Amino acid sequence: MTKKIVSKLNRRQFLRHLGVGASASLLVSQSMVNALANDDLLVTDNLTALTKDELPSAVSGSESPSQQLNQTSQCIKPTIETRLFASSNVGSHDARNQLALQRVACAGLQVQNPEVARRQYLRFAGTDAQRASDLQNIATGAISAPKLLLGVRGGYGASRLLPMVDWATLGRVMQERGTILTGFSDVTAIQCALLAKGNMSSLAGPMLYSEFGKAMPDRISCRQFVAALTDPNLTIDVDNADLTSPKLPPILADNDSRSITGTIWGGNLSVVSALTGSEYLPRIDGGIVFLEDVGEQTYRIERMLYELYLAGVFKNQQAIVFGAFSGTGEDSYDKRYDVATVVRQLHKLTGLPIYSGMRFGHIAQKASFPLGASCTINPNTAGSYQLSFADYPTIHASALHVEGLWA
Repeated sequence: MTKKIVSKLNRRQFLRHLGVGASASLLVSQSMVNALANDDLLVTDNLTALTKDELPSAVSGSESPSQQLNQTSQCIKPTIETRLFASSNVGSHDARNQLALQRVACAGLQVQNPEVARRQYLRFAGTDAQRASDLQNIATGAISAPKLLLGVRGGYGASRLLPMVDWATLGRVMQERGTILTGFSDVTAIQCALLAKGNMSSLAGPMLYSEFGKAMPDRISCRQFVAALTDPNLTIDVDNADLTSPKLPPILADNDSRSITGTIWGGNLSVVSALTGSEYLPRIDGGIVFLEDVGEQTYRIERMLYELYLAGVFKNQQAIVFGAFSGTGEDSYDKRYDVATVVRQLHKLTGLPIYSGMRFGHIAQKASFPLGASCTINPNTAGSYQLSFADYPTIHASALHVEGLWA
């Protein structure tokens, strides 16, 4: 039942009250942003339920929200050819879309199709045909391949598009242009299909609505996003397994000093497991599987991992890397049955080394990284490890202005 509102407004009602519409790009004022940032002014109802790509996140740094929002910086001229693709949920708040578009422009991204962020059909960001056309028109040559394909948001709906895109041709066109496709969560389906059938890498990273439209984008996530876009030799250090489970060591392996090199692939566990048995799940010999998820109970995590195991997905893989498993809660039958128990069982089943605590998933302060690229995992003497990436497209650092992403 929808909660009654006394004298406060939820996000959707707040925007309607202000009459925000198609011309909102010039009307996103400081007061609106502050209001959206202040959860004390908002009442959550069944219309504003959070999806997996829109969970609350901690504000980085010690500054207050008003201090962070007031510290804007000078924008640069946008020169990086960018197109949006909206494969999943609609970005339901237009003011948030417009704020995100202003920020990415300030950071140097020249978005050529901003109208995509406002499409809607049912819960989706347009009809299946419209959403598929964001990618298929590039494959056919109807639209030139941009340098960056930026996902709008996740949620649900990308799997409906998979048979509608010529992934082999799209992958070839993207390779020729050096196009970078970025997203996570439900966009995992797009990334897996692109790698499986188009042999093309992508970037696991934040999205337009989900991150850059926040009242206070996470600065560490923004910096890591730009680092992954611009650094051809990206490295990520993992010191502990806490994001996966504080009860795990960073490395669970018979030989925890061995270096491993292979193609890293995967993404959101729920989406990867849903692709089991399809032609859109990558089949990579000697690969490194990356998995993360949010809001799934422990038994559901294990069930999805068993689905992959029983389907033979972990065969011929060299290792499994786990990112964040947040919001799992306690098992109602026995609280000892937790993520650590599940991971240890998977290690026993597969015999594969398992690396936990990778800083990526539905969390704040995430580290973006390329999927479908070469990855080397090097353990260190302290029991932690480093991931090094190679062979993926990048953008020249001078064309990006990271502060614009939170201006």
